[in-house]
Amino acid sequence: MDEIKNGELEASLFSVYTTREAEQIWGLAENTVNKWCNRGKFYENEARKSGKVWLVTRNGMNRLTSK
Repeated sequence: MDEIKNGELEASLFSVYTTREAEQIWGLAENTVNKWCNRGKFYENEARKSGKVWLVTRNGMNRLTSK
């Protein structure tokens, strides 16, 4: 496994959100991001399911919300 510098690790770790976190940060209605995930709105590298929880990236959210 490659070593990752603290800044890069921190940036990567804190640029991934649950759907609920993303909705709160971007000011979206409840279940909006979950619906986007289920409808395939995110690119393959922007969202993935971990167990029952969808995880989305900051880049994906910015792309879909035009921010």
